[in-house]
Amino acid sequence: MLLLLLGLIVFYGLVVLFSAVDQNQSLFQAQLLRLGLAFIGLFIAAQLPPRLYVRWAPFIYLAGVLLLVLVLLIGVTVKGSQRWLEIPGLTRFQPSELMKIAVPLAVAWYFHERPLPPSFKDVCVALGIVAVPAGLIIMQPDLGTGILVAGAGFAVVVLAGLPWRWMAYVALGFAAAAPGLWYTLQDYQRQRILTLFDPESDPLGAGWNIMQSTTAIGSGGIWGKGLLEGTQSHLDFLPEAQTDFIIAVIAEELGLVGVLILLVLYLLIISRGLFLAVSAESTFGRLLSGALILTFFVYVFVNIAMVSGLLPVVGVPLPLVSYGGTSAITLMAGFGLIMAIRTHKAW
Repeated sequence: MLLLLLGLIVFYGLVVLFSAVDQNQSLFQAQLLRLGLAFIGLFIAAQLPPRLYVRWAPFIYLAGVLLLVLVLLIGVTVKGSQRWLEIPGLTRFQPSELMKIAVPLAVAWYFHERPLPPSFKDVCVALGIVAVPAGLIIMQPDLGTGILVAGAGFAVVVLAGLPWRWMAYVALGFAAAAPGLWYTLQDYQRQRILTLFDPESDPLGAGWNIMQSTTAIGSGGIWGKGLLEGTQSHLDFLPEAQTDFIIAVIAEELGLVGVLILLVLYLLIISRGLFLAVSAESTFGRLLSGALILTFFVYVFVNIAMVSGLLPVVGVPLPLVSYGGTSAITLMAGFGLIMAIRTHKAW
């Protein structure tokens, strides 16, 4: 059932992407190739028994941290951010995407043979496992991905039985530290937060993206203007129409109905994933499956809230719909892990 739902949402995304790239065959064919590789990754990940993931988890994590260090040393800079590694003559990839799986995998590995709920010491060690890659990603700078990677790891800690009062203390501490953290942000990051509250203050600069996306969303009405008929995207008013802001293309061309169809597909995938997580027979399986599917939910929520003007623009693509290779392969590999935990019950 999960595979069928993933296939449906990928097909839906390809239809929308065909319109968003303005029938640019090279981009569309590139996405087809990447999604093909993503499904191959899902199939391979689903065939391996969970005991192998337990054995490999620390090595995958350490390899990911090493790649993040290499990004800071020799990474490729695009649009002011040094986030990519390039294999000459082959491809360019973003190691931070791989950490969306490696971090929850490592934290689940740490907890799987320890008593739960975790002790204060174990929580501190787990948070340290999360903090190292998240900090390296934020240094690129990529605050959005860094927060999401940290969230993926923290989800495992919460599912392991972190007391609610501890989370309340963390929230209060973060709130108290927020004024100081403001001055650690880059100028463009502070501007994005300010623009969230008043996009009209700089309509041709920092506020342009959110104003154009909300205009596109509102102009679609209930049924939309029709595929290939969106004016905001096809006349280049809407920035990054095929990546971060593709939900605005859906709203403009397919209307409220098209958005609701997408949201229902996401809801079914998340519901099925949570069911598989609850029914897992091992601590490792429950923690990892639950964290991966909750992280998937966060990606969906953050992207839609960002494009709708409810959160600052942080550069998070819409899962399995936006144009992109590394993100799709990572997400599919994560779903492959969930399938592996479901099908390989014997350890």
